[in-house]
Order: sequence, then C-alpha cells, then structure tokens
Amino acid sequence: MLDFPGRFTWYELMTTDVKAATAFYAKVMGWAAWDASLPGRPYVLFSDGPNAVGGLMNLPEDARQAGVNPNWLGYVETTDVDAAADRVRRLGGTVHVPPTDAGDVSRFAIFSDPQSARLGLFNWRNAGHRPPAEPGAPGRVGWHELLADDWQKAWEFYGELFGWNKAEADIGETGAYQLFSAGGRTIGGMLTKDATIRAPIWLYYFNIGDIDAVTKRATAGGGKVIHGPLETPDGRWIAQCADPQGALFGLEGRRRASPVGYFEHAARQTTDDR
Repeated sequence: MLDFPGRFTWYELMTTDVKAATAFYAKVMGWAAWDASLPGRPYVLFSDGPNAVGGLMNLPEDARQAGVNPNWLGYVETTDVDAAADRVRRLGGTVHVPPTDAGDVSRFAIFSDPQSARLGLFNWRNAGHRPPAEPGAPGRVGWHELLADDWQKAWEFYGELFGWNKAEADIGETGAYQLFSAGGRTIGGMLTKDATIRAPIWLYYFNIGDIDAVTKRATAGGGKVIHGPLETPDGRWIAQCADPQGALFGLEGRRRASPVGYFEHAARQTTDDR
C-alpha cells in the first residue's frame, strides 16, 4: 500500500474567469471538463479520461482583496488536517482557510508559508475519491517546484511540517536546486527565485507529449510562454507558462526530433530569400 501522507494529492485552479479558463485548459491540455457546481459555487472538474486531474473555481473575493492573483493551488495529503494546521501556525505560517469539511469527500485547509507561498492541506474522507497516484501519467502533475525567497529557510519549514526528506541537490550558476522526497519518492525541488518572480510561489509541471505543440496551443489560446522550452539534464523539456488570467503553470514533455534534411532545407531557404 502506498504511503500517501506528505505527497501532493489534489490541485485546484483559482481564477477570475471560470468559463474562459475552462476553455483554455480543455484546448491546451486536452482535458474533459465536468460541471460539479453547487448552488452559488461554480466548480469544474478536469479529467484525462475516467480519472479527475484537478478542479477549477472562482478566486474567492477575500483572496482578491488580499492581492492574491489567479493561481494553481496544490494540496498535500495529511492524516490529520487540524493537527497539520496547528503545526503551520507554530512554524510561522498563516492559515487562511481553517480546517473545513467538503461534504463527505474531504477535509482541507489553505495556508501560506512564512515567505508567503500558498499551499493546501488535504485528507480524503472517502479513499474511493482519491485519484490514482500516477505522477508519470499524461496530463498529471509530474513535478512540484517551490520558488522561494530563501529555499533553505523554506526547507526548514516544509521538512518539519510534512516530514519531507532531502534528495539530491544540483549546484548551478543560479544557485542550489534542492530536490525533496516523500514516502521514498522524489516529488519536487526548491530554489531561491530570481528577481523576475514577484513573490514566492509553488509551480506545478504537467506531463505532456510534444512540448512545442502544447506551447503553441497555449499561445494561440491567449496564454504566454514565460520561460523555455529548456532541456533538463535527464533529457526532458520544460516550459513555464501563464494562462490568459495570469495563473502560472509548468509543462514537462519531449521535443520531437527534426526530420532528416530539415536544417539543410532551412539554410538553403534562408540563402534563397536573401
């Protein structure tokens, strides 16, 4: 049996335009969208077939008033949401939504760490509602990345809160990139953000096929490619994007090889055009 506590288990997009965001992700990611609204509470479920990938809802008015922008919010599974929320406060974080029941489906809370990055706590009240733990499956989040003001201080907070363990660290020109694991599985990395990122944030990378095709669909749909595509040391390609409402998200996939003769043809075409 998988050891779920400490792993990300659910994702929600909080946006300022539910209809437009639904259309954007359905086109870019190829997800199906299902109306799961309650009276006065629009809610959309994204799915990649029989299984839900995440949810979409309006950004709460109190969050807008507090200056929160549209964003993807990840939830980490814990055996006791109330006790975890108490640990958040004790460690210097802020609980924005106290432990709350979502019918008979789950109990959750939303908090920010001491550097203001937001995250959720989650416990499935009915294990049958839990999506399959398949981080490598197409359309799912395969990587979780914290862009912090100070990754070392952030690590102290999250390591204590969730019991995460340090994995490998990569020291590059831009500083350290610290990988972390939960339940024996490496699930993400932390780094100190650069000045172009306004505030600390968790960024979620969705598994896709051809990264060039997906980024093209994203820009055609009104989104932006903020960074990339870039090749990682293990041969994957990643890109950081923003949807039309400004929510950041990541893509992780492959880059289709150019056909034989492509570069020769392109060079010849350039010469002919001069």
